[in-house]
Amino acid sequence: MMPTSMRSLKPVLAVALAMTTLAAGGCGRRAAEADAYHDAVPPPEEPMVREVATVGRHGGRFIFGTTVAPKTFNGIMATETSSLDVDNLLFTTLVAFDNATQKFGPELAKSWEVAPDGVTWTFHLRKGAKASDGHPITAEDVLFAFDIAYDPVLHPSIQDLLKVGGEKFKVSAPDPYTVVINTLKPNSALLDALCVGGLLIMPKHALEAAFKDGSFGSAYNVSTPPDKLVTTGAWRLGQFVPGEKVVLARNPYYYGFDQQKQRLPYLNELVFLLVPDQDAADLKFRGGELDGLDNVKPENYKWYEDHQKDGKFTLYELGPAHNQYFFWFNLNRVQAALPGEKPVPGKKVGEPFTSPEKYAWFNNVTFRRAVSLAVDRDAMIPSVFFGYAKKNFSLDTPANKEWYIPDLPKYDYNPAEAKRLLASLGWKDSNGDGVLEDTRGNPITFTMKTNADNIIRVGMANFVRDDLAKVGIKVILTPVDFNTLITNLRADLQYDVILLGLQGSVPPTPGNGQNVWRSSGETHEWFIKQQKPVTPEEARIDQLMDEILTNQDVAAQKKAWREMQVIVSEQAWMIWLPVLEIKLPVSNRFGNVQPSIMAHRLLWNVERLYVKPREN
Repeated sequence: MMPTSMRSLKPVLAVALAMTTLAAGGCGRRAAEADAYHDAVPPPEEPMVREVATVGRHGGRFIFGTTVAPKTFNGIMATETSSLDVDNLLFTTLVAFDNATQKFGPELAKSWEVAPDGVTWTFHLRKGAKASDGHPITAEDVLFAFDIAYDPVLHPSIQDLLKVGGEKFKVSAPDPYTVVINTLKPNSALLDALCVGGLLIMPKHALEAAFKDGSFGSAYNVSTPPDKLVTTGAWRLGQFVPGEKVVLARNPYYYGFDQQKQRLPYLNELVFLLVPDQDAADLKFRGGELDGLDNVKPENYKWYEDHQKDGKFTLYELGPAHNQYFFWFNLNRVQAALPGEKPVPGKKVGEPFTSPEKYAWFNNVTFRRAVSLAVDRDAMIPSVFFGYAKKNFSLDTPANKEWYIPDLPKYDYNPAEAKRLLASLGWKDSNGDGVLEDTRGNPITFTMKTNADNIIRVGMANFVRDDLAKVGIKVILTPVDFNTLITNLRADLQYDVILLGLQGSVPPTPGNGQNVWRSSGETHEWFIKQQKPVTPEEARIDQLMDEILTNQDVAAQKKAWREMQVIVSEQAWMIWLPVLEIKLPVSNRFGNVQPSIMAHRLLWNVERLYVKPREN
């Protein structure tokens, strides 16, 4: 790729005027405050130039509504969307991915090339890039990020994307502005792993001590004072008020500029306003307290469609979501403690985290298929989704034009077949209470957890509970707060069944989902971080993922991807639920708004958003 450069830049003085608009019917779009901005920091030697659609101006803030607070500001350790939505803005990457063009481009690396051997990649870093405290960003920071990624105890989720056949890439830095990555074998997903949502570049000078003393996993937690949290991306942490808001402020040292030599971001601040639930978020948008919302209940879509003009906002219709909903059964078993880990209290290696009888049910593919067959998705769509949804039976959705496979095996609604399968296990309702018992007399009942703030998920969980009751399975629904749910999923493994979802990867390629599909993956939901595959099917998926990464023939990749998806479908590890059709409202006061079906749907280009001048 050709390097991006700009020979000379001068500090810019930009003034964004305060604006006030008031919509009819009491729905007013609150003005973003604006003030004079003087760029007092000299431009870097090799700035990055973004060709923005419309050249903006500095000032103002964008207020975004969210129902879940970040759990950590440690971007490389974050695993849940609520943290990553913020952390992906705080820390830079080697490579950029443009959601609009779906192409890779320069970021911290101004250019790169791959050698004829197909395994040696050389990245050339831009000179003069600095962290939010003014400290230079160099190849040392990139090597530090790889050290963290490969740490066996920390095992961040990105680790699975930076290996081939279980072996780590060889990474070196011949000079402060060059990084060489040897992938050992040709790797079709390297750039996927090095862009947004992948390997975030953490500041070595600020975090090396924590890494060395073993405290990195808890570094940059949500109690870290903003002035102690050094970032490398376009934004820095301005303020975090628990239960109220997260405020990101412009990183004054960011190396990105527009084509007219103005430093990005244009906005002074990006505010994540925390609200209790989707209803509260909806009311705040209607009242003009929010500028954008990406979590609208489908029952409210009609109101938004009808009030765009008087509300001075646009409802963007993006089609079926790139993320999906599903539930799964806890198949985690205690594994031998790795170096630096403590044994699980009160449990022996090999014991399940659920009760033995539940584990026996959950680990039976016939049971899992029967559960899927009992769920009436067609009835769920008009009720829970108000008709704005599509059935889906894979991790990919129709939003992924390149890799979505529509004709996979499906265990869709067939209650008669569900009952037949359950009876084939020898289960019967001996006492006539409507609940089946297994062959040892244990009633077939379990708890299902989901996050209480998400009304759609709670609604689906209610449907699942009622549908399973009709075939003799008793489900106890237990909504909890999101961070508790993530702790249950990632840390203590205290759950029977979880109903949640996964955000589609960006870029939307199979290699970018290795942390889900590989048996060792951090988000291999039903049994995370396996030290070795526990089933032949999971071992085969590991092999197929290696083939996708190392075989440069796209047809061969797609053949392997289909086989992987067929295995997942037939094993019914994930019980798929309908996919929401996405519509999101954004105030008309902002320029360069370009929502995407891929994450982050609204904020992926937030450094380019600006407050429009007042219309006369």
